[in-house]
Amino acid sequence: MGRTVRASIVPLFIPHMGCPHHCSFCDQKSISGQQQRVTPETVAEELREAFAHEQPLGTEIAFFGGSFTCLPEDLMCAFLEQAAPFLQSGQAAALRCSTRPDGITPGILQLLKKYGMKTVELGAQSLDETVLLRNRRGHTPQDVYSAVKLLRENGFRVGLQIMTGLPGDTPETLEKTVRGVLEMHPDMLRIYPTVVLRQTMLESWMLDGSFQPMGLDEAVEVCADILERMEQAGIPVIRLGLHASQTLEADMVAGAYHPAFRELCESRIIRRKIDRQLMAFSAGSSLLLQVSPGDVSRTVGQKRSNITHWQQMGYQVKVRAADVQPGSLLLTEDLTKD
Repeated sequence: MGRTVRASIVPLFIPHMGCPHHCSFCDQKSISGQQQRVTPETVAEELREAFAHEQPLGTEIAFFGGSFTCLPEDLMCAFLEQAAPFLQSGQAAALRCSTRPDGITPGILQLLKKYGMKTVELGAQSLDETVLLRNRRGHTPQDVYSAVKLLRENGFRVGLQIMTGLPGDTPETLEKTVRGVLEMHPDMLRIYPTVVLRQTMLESWMLDGSFQPMGLDEAVEVCADILERMEQAGIPVIRLGLHASQTLEADMVAGAYHPAFRELCESRIIRRKIDRQLMAFSAGSSLLLQVSPGDVSRTVGQKRSNITHWQQMGYQVKVRAADVQPGSLLLTEDLTKD
């Protein structure tokens, strides 16, 4: 399967700062004092450490983790000022940030452009009104559409972030979200299956029985479908599943988390493609599936799950690395069998 080549990023995490809402899935570390406070001075130190080593051409400085454009303007500018010298020296090519859809105004975009911001990612999460209300997002689907339009009119690259399996989400509401993303056709997309963290509303809803988080296998099915549709539409999915970390694994209590979630989804897409091709062969056939060396692992599946799946369908499938294009799946009778 094709992979999107991305520029190197120096990430600066500003957790929860600037966010005017407390969404159902967010933890409370920022208000309980468990996280180290981020200041312009700490950002300056992080940047000095990062750029003390030569960075690849095209490296971007990214303000992630909060609602950057919802910060007080003087604080937002103070953060941006710390990045300015690295843009001026050519060590960094551009800035990017993540924010809320309702944190976009013409005035803010002019300010971001002044400091060299090129990409803005919007945490949409859903494009269904009921799901947004249920999860205390504090913005509407129209806010997302309006923000994307405004960003495009001002020359920004646009990223969207969506979540699957939130309370109130159904196949119908998720389809509304997916169709909306396809319609807006962002420059990039992040897909996050819902994970329940400690000290969140999701955890309390799960404990009182009003919310049942989606399991891993169901989330893989759902997200594999979205990934395949986005790839067909030419929308790069730059993140699929939460970034693996010891903190996340210690804080999560339920939900669809796996450190290699994207590979699980890519493996599921391959499984579906081969399932369709198997119809051309008699049950009980021994088959040879030739793929590029880089595709062997996801074709076999974690713990040989795809091989086992095809065996259960009545086929013996041998996967072999071959000199074929990445993403190619060449299925033939296995003439080398004993």
